[in-house]
Amino acid sequence: MLAYVALGSNLGDSCQIVTNAIVALDKLPNTRLGKASSLYRTAPLLPYRPQDSLPLPLSATQPDFINAVAALYTRLTPLNLLAALQAEETAQGRVRSIPNAPRTLDLDVLLYADARMCTPTLTLPHPRMHLRAFVLVPLSEIAPAELVIPGRGRLAAWLPAVAGQRISRL
Repeated sequence: MLAYVALGSNLGDSCQIVTNAIVALDKLPNTRLGKASSLYRTAPLLPYRPQDSLPLPLSATQPDFINAVAALYTRLTPLNLLAALQAEETAQGRVRSIPNAPRTLDLDVLLYADARMCTPTLTLPHPRMHLRAFVLVPLSEIAPAELVIPGRGRLAAWLPAVAGQRISRL
C-alpha cells in the first residue's frame, strides 16, 4: 500500500534528524521509501480548535520546525505502521511530555491508500492535514497532482487555505 508520512522536528539539529528519519523509514520492515519531499522551515502553530477555521501561528515560545513528507510503499497495516513510526520517534529521543511540546521527531501517518478509519490511536486520513501548510506543501511536491484526501477532496484545492502560513523550502 502507498502511505504518506509527515516528518517534523524542532529540537536539536532538526535538519539532520529529519534527514536521518527519512533514511530510517526505508529500513522499516516490509516497507520501501518511494519519494521524500524537500525540507521546509515552518512556524509552529497553536493547536487546532474546532471553532477555528485554521490553526493559528504560535508565539515565539517554540523554535521553528523542519518538516518533510515521505511516500512509503508498505505491507504493514496502518496500526503497525504507526507503531513502527512511534518506535523510530523514541529511538530519535522523542519524549512525550505535554501535547504540542517541542520535539526531536514527530512522525504522523497522513494517508494510507484511500483508507478511512478512526481508532483511539489512529485516524485516517489525518484529521487536520488539510489545515497545515507544513503537510500540504511538501505533500504536493511528491504526490500526484490529482491526489484526493478521502472525505476532503483534491489536495490542490486545499493549498489556498494555508497560503498565509509561513513556510520556506530549504
